[in-house]
Amino acid sequence: MSEPQRHKTSSAPRTEGVKYVGSKLRLIPHIMHLVEPLGAQTALDAFSGTTRVAQAFAQCGLHTHANDLAVWSEVFGNCYLIANKPEAYYLELIDHLNAQPGHEGWFTQHYGGLPHEHKKPFQAHNTMKIDAIREEIDRLDLEWTDRCVLLTSLMLAMNAVDNTLGHFAAYLSEWAPRSYRSLTLTLPRKFRITTHNRVSRADALEAVSQYHDLAYLDPPYGSNNAKMPPSRVRYAAYYHLWKTLVLNDRPTTFGKAVRRTDSSDKDTASRFEDFRSDDEGQPLALKAIDQLIAATNARHVVLSYSSGGRADKDDLIDILKQNGKLLQALEIDHRRNVMASMTWTGHWANSKAAHKEYLFLLERS
Repeated sequence: MSEPQRHKTSSAPRTEGVKYVGSKLRLIPHIMHLVEPLGAQTALDAFSGTTRVAQAFAQCGLHTHANDLAVWSEVFGNCYLIANKPEAYYLELIDHLNAQPGHEGWFTQHYGGLPHEHKKPFQAHNTMKIDAIREEIDRLDLEWTDRCVLLTSLMLAMNAVDNTLGHFAAYLSEWAPRSYRSLTLTLPRKFRITTHNRVSRADALEAVSQYHDLAYLDPPYGSNNAKMPPSRVRYAAYYHLWKTLVLNDRPTTFGKAVRRTDSSDKDTASRFEDFRSDDEGQPLALKAIDQLIAATNARHVVLSYSSGGRADKDDLIDILKQNGKLLQALEIDHRRNVMASMTWTGHWANSKAAHKEYLFLLERS
């Protein structure tokens, strides 16, 4: 096979979000490289997560629909895509929240640690601020979109002082240097909203059934290691604390990571992360992706996937070709900073031993 052709990536607008295992921050320039020539006016980000891709779409003039089952993703979506009061309004509220004296409450009791303690997600001096600020946000009784701006500000502030590797399934054994900093709210980096956007918490199959010129699909990958416990790869388990922060519902918890009971493996199973196979040896996750793409009501579809995902790349190619015309397939090697075209009539350019990200552009008939 000939050497892969290198592409120039498009410039991408700035986006904002918390640390996230599934973050597409580094993929956004490559996504825009595929999307910009299509002439789309409406776009769906069906698994929006921290909404970075949706933010980029909206800033590039696409009427954007951000969808995700997670309530904290809905908060990000409303903050960046919907809330449109003047900055001065939000800054006054943020100053008010920063002035709240910290006190010990539910978050400190469950997630705060003293300097001599370990394996906690935050130091107690910061969870005391979290307790005070979260209670005050409820007391202010604001409109939902305005609450979302303040909750986003709080999540970003917590993200800057946490003691984790970017998720809440396990915590560092020694305090990270950033955990000693004082939690301080700042205004989220909001951009001028010039498009008609919406945010939903629907099942992905419901979201993709509504027509959009462009649908961006980034389903959870699961793992291609069948021996890996499913709780290690499920997104609801990773980000249970953001859900608790948004709902402020003081849930029952379990385990060393003090997870919400409803983030257990039984309650957070995702068909896209399913590590099992059917009676014919076909991964159930692959069947879920097939169903998703077949149900997508869009002129163009961009699918993200990972070389470490549960679905095999060759099977993905077959599914895509059965659902339309595969226009481009890109392989991104972040370590070498390379994006290459792939030929899907032969072997791909990547090595199975290397971690790569893949982008597919599909045209529907």
